[in-house]
Amino acid sequence: MRTFILTLSLFTILTMNSQQKQEGPLPYQQIPEYPESYTAGTVVARMIDGLGFRYYWATEGLQLQDLAYKPAENSRTIGETVDHIYGLSRVIYNSAIKKVNERGNTDQEPTTYEEKRAQTLFHLKEAREILIKETDLSEFQVIFKNDSGLSEFPFWNQINGPIEDAVWHTGQVVMMRRAAGNPWPKGVSVFMGRKREN
Repeated sequence: MRTFILTLSLFTILTMNSQQKQEGPLPYQQIPEYPESYTAGTVVARMIDGLGFRYYWATEGLQLQDLAYKPAENSRTIGETVDHIYGLSRVIYNSAIKKVNERGNTDQEPTTYEEKRAQTLFHLKEAREILIKETDLSEFQVIFKNDSGLSEFPFWNQINGPIEDAVWHTGQVVMMRRAAGNPWPKGVSVFMGRKREN
């Protein structure tokens, strides 16, 4: 019991320190206003907005015990799913800034849940800000580097890969947190992109 209390206290201190480092609110508490026109860039930006909004509320209010929850022995925990979504957000962001994805490159990677959550949201926001201005997405390839060299994929793979995969896994977080007894906040409307005040 003493170990649990110490662990919980340490987690709380780290969470508070992490939150103090953030300047202003995290992005995607509500979805941004939609663009005036439909282009390749505005449509993909809106897809990222939808992901960011869902992710914000799927991860809002998660507790330490929630992060350890998993529905079956051979499945991911909520915390491991959040880690995976963070990795997907990094691939989305790297494509937007035209950076190669290198497996195993963990320099300056966030280590706490709060840091990963914040960085995921900022990756999505920054990718959206770049891509919304574009009419031709063909130059925003997804590039992976490993021991055998580079693997390059067109932006099409970004849409059906990391973007949609992150939406899929965000839905899993919502489902698992509900099963863990901590459903996402009432009043969140993914259709309107707002949280209604009760």
